[in-house]
Amino acid sequence: MDNKEHHKHMIKDFKIRFIVSMIITVPILLLSKTIQSWFNFTISFNYDDYVILILSSFIFIYGGWPFLTGLIDEIKKKSPGMMTLIAMAISVAYLYSVGTIFVLDGSGFFWELATLIDIMLLGHYIEMKSVANASNALEKLSELMPNEAHLIKEDDVVDVKVNELSSGNRLLVKPGEKIPADGTIKKGSTSVNESMLTGESKPVEKGENDKVIAGSINGEGSIEIVVESLGDDSYLSKVITMVEEAQESKSKTQNLADKAAFWLTIIALSVGVITFIAWYIIDGSLQFAIERMATVMVITCPHALGLAMPLVVANSTTLSAKNGLLIRNRTSFENSRNVDTIVFDKTGTLTKGEFGVNSIKVFDDNYSKEDIISLAASLEGDSEHPIANGITKKAKDMDVDLLEASDFEAIKGKGVKGMVNNKNIKVVSPGYLEENNITIPDSLPDDSISTIVFLLVDDNLVSAISLSDEIREDSFEAIESLKKEGIKCWMLTGDNENTAKEVSNKLNLDGYFAEVLPDEKQDKIKELQQKYNFVAMTGDGINDAPALAKADIGIAIGSGTDVAAETADIILVNSNPKDVVSLIKFGKATYKKMIQNLIWATGYNVFAIPLAAGVLYKAGIVISPAVGAILMSLSTVIVAVNAKLLKV
Repeated sequence: MDNKEHHKHMIKDFKIRFIVSMIITVPILLLSKTIQSWFNFTISFNYDDYVILILSSFIFIYGGWPFLTGLIDEIKKKSPGMMTLIAMAISVAYLYSVGTIFVLDGSGFFWELATLIDIMLLGHYIEMKSVANASNALEKLSELMPNEAHLIKEDDVVDVKVNELSSGNRLLVKPGEKIPADGTIKKGSTSVNESMLTGESKPVEKGENDKVIAGSINGEGSIEIVVESLGDDSYLSKVITMVEEAQESKSKTQNLADKAAFWLTIIALSVGVITFIAWYIIDGSLQFAIERMATVMVITCPHALGLAMPLVVANSTTLSAKNGLLIRNRTSFENSRNVDTIVFDKTGTLTKGEFGVNSIKVFDDNYSKEDIISLAASLEGDSEHPIANGITKKAKDMDVDLLEASDFEAIKGKGVKGMVNNKNIKVVSPGYLEENNITIPDSLPDDSISTIVFLLVDDNLVSAISLSDEIREDSFEAIESLKKEGIKCWMLTGDNENTAKEVSNKLNLDGYFAEVLPDEKQDKIKELQQKYNFVAMTGDGINDAPALAKADIGIAIGSGTDVAAETADIILVNSNPKDVVSLIKFGKATYKKMIQNLIWATGYNVFAIPLAAGVLYKAGIVISPAVGAILMSLSTVIVAVNAKLLKV
């Protein structure tokens, strides 16, 4: 039985034990002399004490079984906790009450024992149900997948089960249907609703060669897609796995709660024993001394404390995943509240990352502009870099023929090279020309925010291609919001000084680093860490990997279906800088909820423990074990409700 099934079984078990115990408690209450005197009625018959004993023994064994076995488990693990306290409280109460039937003077408190167990069973049921409800939100992600798909076989379309699909299958997705697998559109165009997966409220326009995610909803157009990822490799599966891992992982705040729960248990046991000894010496009543000790143990039980953090964790990780924020490191997520400096990669983060060719400068009369684009696009066809996409798009717009390319190789941080039409072709940055002592012409395209790459044919400079990238509208709002929060905003880019300066000025950034190679980015992060307290880095998770790892928090930008940024602590599914603002605000809200729950779970003990111990007994203020259990359970309910109020 896996953890989820075991959890469901335990919920059902506690519910049944609570209902059965409540039914058995009714005759115990009716036969209790104390209850009869309170409500002025009498029920009495021969051997009624033994009937109460039998009924109470049933509740103690049947209703108290989870706590008694829990005590044994905690002792074996040498980690006393809430089960230890509850089991000791009900055991002492039961054994003393049995003693009053046979050997001890005084009256037992069977009705207090029964109601205490009832309330504890109810409290545990509420706790487990709350955790299950938080996890159910995650399970709903799995339900987004359709059961069937329209498989295209030659000229026919056949309906098949989704689990029968294979990578490379071609599928038809009709308007309004859920997309059955991760893939690429090969025919048609449409808008896709991905809000349930990425948090992006607006439908996303999709056309040929665009990626689609399984579980998202197709809009108004019919499309044909080629399946790329299924099962564990699908985006949805990766999201669910990440969320589950995040929910199971513990942060420093959770470890603090665990330590608090341990010490609260030690305090409860110690105060309980001291209370028993003190009252037995002062009052001489064994019954009253045991009652005070049991009440202290119950009311101090770290039940709510054990629930305080897991509920917030379960809720926050699920909410964040549904809004396009994937948490891989919970400590980093909670630490996002401390960020005072954020470093953004430029291309694809602050800018759209959709380069378009705006000018072609030819330095060799043997080549036309069409020749230049044909050679460059043929080489760049094997690259997924935004600049490569811009050049290949220009080739398509100019309707030029692409040539066969081979021996494609990236020149780290400076471009690409390969063989095209039996010629050694390179598309490189200005830095490559400088390193290789190739003179950069003065007559370059005059555009301050353009990125310029150079085409070399057999190491001869033949052309300069200028591409521009638009700043995202969302970037202006994101930077403004972050600065209002008192956070410094920097930019890190491999682009030229002019482009970097222009983008920085337009966005009103606090600073920037230009012409930085991938292996130098981590040095720039280190430089900022020496200047500021807590530095976050936002990048694409590929060439920014060293910087993401070096930063106090690494935030990777996803590319729709790519969520495997191993060096990042947090992944933003949408390439939207506004999500960084959402992340920081949600991190603050989550931490605030955790601290609130910590206070709710422990704060009431400040006044409850002295009252349970009987400090104000002579003033007529005293708490019974059952009332103590109600207070403890109320604290649990408050913690559960407070966790559910967390919003992104």
